[in-house]
Amino acid sequence: MSKWIEIAREVLELEAKTVSDQVKCLGKNFEQAIEILKNTKGRVIVTGMGKSGLICRKIAATMASTGTPSFFVHPAEAIHGDLGMIVEGDSVIAVSNSGETEEIVRLIEFIRRIGVPIVAMTANPDSTLGTHSDVTLKLNVEKEACPLGLAPTSSTTATLAMGDAIAMVLLAVKSFTPEDFAARHPGGKLGRKLLLVSALMHKGDELPVVSPVDRMQDVIYVMSSKRLGIALVVENAKLLGVISDGDLRRLLEEKGSDLLLQPASDCMVRSPKCISPDKLGVEALHAMETHRITSLAVVNGEDELLGLIHLHDLWKTKLF
Repeated sequence: MSKWIEIAREVLELEAKTVSDQVKCLGKNFEQAIEILKNTKGRVIVTGMGKSGLICRKIAATMASTGTPSFFVHPAEAIHGDLGMIVEGDSVIAVSNSGETEEIVRLIEFIRRIGVPIVAMTANPDSTLGTHSDVTLKLNVEKEACPLGLAPTSSTTATLAMGDAIAMVLLAVKSFTPEDFAARHPGGKLGRKLLLVSALMHKGDELPVVSPVDRMQDVIYVMSSKRLGIALVVENAKLLGVISDGDLRRLLEEKGSDLLLQPASDCMVRSPKCISPDKLGVEALHAMETHRITSLAVVNGEDELLGLIHLHDLWKTKLF
């Protein structure tokens, strides 16, 4: 093993152990911290200096994207004019490995004046930060992974892991759903995967709707004009059946030109595959692949037609 690999391995092993050691910190204090954060009416403010501050930004971003309104406040800027970003109804997560970071300690007094609860994350519960907070979460950090013992490594990893644990517990407490996550991630591949059928479907005048008494010659015209490869047979707003391009080809082979004068009700496929508008687009894709079809009617619980989702709609959003 080369010297470089040996150093890297030691770093990873030390940080892995540090993360594992945080499990020992879970107890009454952690539950009290969750109580404070879940009952926060305003925002959860996360603050820390230096490398801890960078980790705090990530913790705040994770909370904000999973149902807990949150943002990062730089402690030095807070005591130089940005303290107005923290208001009554908020709560604060203050991070300092030593618990004696000057800017954090100075900030405590101002936060106390506002009456905002403080959840501390520190390796030193007996520090100024630890003793002046409502709840202190101890970080178990035996040593930094830095060979010099100087650069924050194990300590920042522990902070990040504890922040993720808090965010995920709050997600569960608030019954945060994939649909909620989608609403906060409209952009990028992740957001596209979480789009709802209601956001992807055709509706209104775009739908190839026919009545059960319409002649097939009119049905074919509607299918051609709407260009979705299907006709939706509807009566009193309720979906009765569908006629697809494939159905039409089979019917023409069987009936020839006699087909044109037959009513749609005699040619439609009853009990077609449908989906509700609150399902994810990926669920619609799975249904299409399973049943080897290219579109799904979108209906509510009473079989009323709301829309139509086509395989091409999923291609356009780059869902796969």
